[in-house]
Amino acid sequence: MATTDDPTRTTFLQEVRSAVSARAALLVIGVLGLMVAFITSYAGAFHSPKPTDVALGVVAPEQARGQLVTKLDGLPGSPLDPRAVPSRAAALQQLRDRKIDAVLVVDPRSTTDRLLVASGGGAALSQATEAVVGAALKAEGRTVRTEDVRPAADGDSRSLSSFYLVVGWCVGGYLCAAILAISAGARPANTHRAVIRLGALAVYSIVAGLAGAVVIGPVLNALPGSLFGLWGLGALVVFAVGATTLAFQTLLGVIGIGLAILVIVVFGNPSAGGAYPYPLLPPFWRAIGPALPPGAGTWASRSIAYFGGNGMTSALWILGAWAVGGVLLSVVLAALRDRDRRNNSLAPVAPRT
Repeated sequence: MATTDDPTRTTFLQEVRSAVSARAALLVIGVLGLMVAFITSYAGAFHSPKPTDVALGVVAPEQARGQLVTKLDGLPGSPLDPRAVPSRAAALQQLRDRKIDAVLVVDPRSTTDRLLVASGGGAALSQATEAVVGAALKAEGRTVRTEDVRPAADGDSRSLSSFYLVVGWCVGGYLCAAILAISAGARPANTHRAVIRLGALAVYSIVAGLAGAVVIGPVLNALPGSLFGLWGLGALVVFAVGATTLAFQTLLGVIGIGLAILVIVVFGNPSAGGAYPYPLLPPFWRAIGPALPPGAGTWASRSIAYFGGNGMTSALWILGAWAVGGVLLSVVLAALRDRDRRNNSLAPVAPRT
């Protein structure tokens, strides 16, 4: 029977302590937490997509418009958020401006109505809307014919290219910041070094934005739209993510890299509206997605590719806020550390007794 004084066991425990420091053990526990959060976030967002409050414009004769909107609004589970629109032209403009997700045009002279969708903004959303509206009209003895007024490009299967492009830019942003930290310490030694890191990140962001836009456009022909528009967006996405990562590292050291992965990858990617646009996501992910860089970038890239740049102002403001916030936090924290270091170096040393 072994005892607690068994030399073999003591030696093994000593070897474990020598091989795995307390700091390393804490980091491993942190990685385990990130893994669990990753699984929870992705599975939670994608395991059971269903439409909720899909913005639907309804164009119908005035005498029937209000009753139809009320019926569609009262469907079980609230899959639609219908609103009356005076004309087809006005509804199409709202669809192009990304204020609504689809348009139902009722034909009073026929039993067949028309559903206008824009699969460039998300194929899964268009298909889900078609299914819900079709079932609702079938119950009224009517049928629906779908017309895709902003279809996804031939090289953009299920309109996912914009999402993958933004994910790539985000990965480039936080990896660049991580490498800058690894090369000379996670926390910059002084304000000048923080500014130099941000400057290096800015140059990298411009190159990375152009590289992504060229690959997704001219090389693969996977996404239409302005090359220069996507280039500018890419530079902003990369810089916003990189600056945020640098700020987290300045605040927390190497743990800041894990925090960046938590925000950008674990929470940001599944809530970005890529595979499933916002109306198909559960409430938590639908709420946080537009406020995080992957979501703002995906929305803006689809706007550039399929909607002439319409409806992307708020997304650009969000990305700009992450970029400016990251810069300010990095510089301010570095300045505070620099000041504390100078004060400590000037503090008088107590004489030895």
